[in-house]
Amino acid sequence: MSQNDSVVNPLDRRTALAGAGVAAAALTLAAACSSDDSSSTSSSTTAKQADAPLTSTSDVPVGGGVIVGDTVVTQPTAGTYSGFSTTCTHAGCKVNKVVNGLIECPCHGSTFHLDGTVAHGPATRPLASHAVKVQGSNIVRA
Repeated sequence: MSQNDSVVNPLDRRTALAGAGVAAAALTLAAACSSDDSSSTSSSTTAKQADAPLTSTSDVPVGGGVIVGDTVVTQPTAGTYSGFSTTCTHAGCKVNKVVNGLIECPCHGSTFHLDGTVAHGPATRPLASHAVKVQGSNIVRA
C-alpha cells in the first residue's frame, strides 16, 4: 500500500458546491412536481374576487369616478360604468384622483378621460381596461 493510498482526499470546495447545487435542483423539481391541487384554490379565489364589490354605484358620481385598489371605476354617463388600471401608461406611476371628469397621474401630469383615453400627455396610450359590471347596487369585477 502506498502512502497516497492511505490518505483520503478531503472534499474540495468546488465538489461541495456542485453537490449542493444538484441537491437544490432536485428539491425544486420535487416541489414543482408535487400533486398539490392549488389550481382549484386559485380559481375559486379568483371567482370570489370577481364577486367582491369594488364599490357601490352610489359612490361613483356621474361624470366622475373613484379609485379602489388597483382599479379606477368611472361613470361617464348615468348608469354606464367602466373600470381601468391605476397604472399610468407613460411611466408606470399610479393615477391618484379623478377630478373634473379627468383621471390624473401625479408623476408627469398625464390625464385621461373617463373612458380611459389620453386627454393630455406625456402618456400616449389609454389606461388598460378592467372589466366591471353592476351587481345589485355594487360594482364588481366582471
